[in-house]
Amino acid sequence: MNTTVLTDIAAAEEGTSLWRDAWLRLRKNRLAIIGLAVLLVCIVLALLTPLIAPYAYDAQDLDLGATPPSAAHWLGTDIFGRDMLTQILYGGRISLAVGFIATAVALLIGITWGAIAGYAGGRVDAVMMRLVDILYALPFMIFIILLMVVFGRNLLLLFLAIGAVEWLTMARIMRGQVQSLRQQEFVEAAISLGLSPGTIIRRHLIPNALGPIIVYTTLTIPSVMLLEAFLSFLGLGVQPPQTSWGLLISYGAETMEEYPWLLIFPGLALTVTLFSLNFLGDGLRDALDVRGSRD
Repeated sequence: MNTTVLTDIAAAEEGTSLWRDAWLRLRKNRLAIIGLAVLLVCIVLALLTPLIAPYAYDAQDLDLGATPPSAAHWLGTDIFGRDMLTQILYGGRISLAVGFIATAVALLIGITWGAIAGYAGGRVDAVMMRLVDILYALPFMIFIILLMVVFGRNLLLLFLAIGAVEWLTMARIMRGQVQSLRQQEFVEAAISLGLSPGTIIRRHLIPNALGPIIVYTTLTIPSVMLLEAFLSFLGLGVQPPQTSWGLLISYGAETMEEYPWLLIFPGLALTVTLFSLNFLGDGLRDALDVRGSRD
């Protein structure tokens, strides 16, 4: 019996799982792995920004003004003489924080709402999902703008407002997953053992729906970051002295004819991050698609 056969037997005895198979398929997707690597680099840079930023966040040189990229300032300076690389690094912290935190809020609300509706069924499901349909019909951009105007331009409120907008699709996805899992034998066994609905949802239904949740998360973060950039572009998002990629793009757009680097570099940072998240999301969707893995 040769080494190859022994290896195959050992692998068969060890067994496999959905997540192991998904990881093996994901590793074969080069764009997804590149997207994951770029995203991890962005996160590390955001976490280490205070340590690696070449200049102080609030350092200005009004006499210097806007200058193109140079040895002293790799990405140039803005009209206030602030180093653009430093501004982009600090702006990335805010943009990524908005993306991840607002998405977490959306997931918390959407998963809870959808799981309860899907498990309860009947009138409870009908009422909960009709409310989702009604909320879908509301102009949420106007809703967010009103929140910013009434309660002030607060960063925490921005997280909550965007998260409160993005949960509706997750609720529908989660409801569908729970309804399909509701009739499975392991759920019926849990019911026969006398477990409460909350325990069944938390321990059995949500863990078995993690695939779509993960994919939705990677696709929601880019849309949230774009929404924040749009709000900042309108002057309703992040406010000085804080900054974000959207705010930097807004400033760059005002002076793009004279100082194009003020728009190009923040735009590239946002674009590369969004592409990375989209590539990763597409790769996870394909990796977690069991039907596609049979081909």
